[in-house]
Amino acid sequence: MIKYALVCERKHTFDVWFSDSADYDRQRKRGLVSCPVCDTKKVEKAIMAPALGRGAKKRSAPAPIEAPVPAPNLPAVPAAAPVAMISPVEQELRAKLKELRDHLIKNADNVGKKFPEEARRMHYGEIEQRSIYGEATPQEAKELLDEGIELHPLPILPDERN
Repeated sequence: MIKYALVCERKHTFDVWFSDSADYDRQRKRGLVSCPVCDTKKVEKAIMAPALGRGAKKRSAPAPIEAPVPAPNLPAVPAAAPVAMISPVEQELRAKLKELRDHLIKNADNVGKKFPEEARRMHYGEIEQRSIYGEATPQEAKELLDEGIELHPLPILPDERN
């Protein structure tokens, strides 16, 4: 398995797993690789920093803690995925992501599936601005972004037992 950082023509970045580099080329040629935010098929590999070992001891790059969610129209990743221990720096970053998510959930209104409707109403001044979160399909998110409505996905973290 190989993970590629990809970027679409609208500069949305996302990661996708492939069985090997040739699998990426095949899927892209068949039009199966698309941006999960705007659904464009104009996607390229993003510049990625190589994983370098530290000192004389050879180290491998850390593997993901949970199986990644594939972009729409891509085959699912096998249920078994590599796992790794994470360094103290990565543990600190994960704790900060959890803190951000908890803060957003605590201080914003959950509007559920009404998120696109509520976001538009606030954007166009029909209701007072406030922090909200909820659910939106990739198409709904794309439409909101096209209208100039700023939104961000909530960070998803693996179960705390990992």
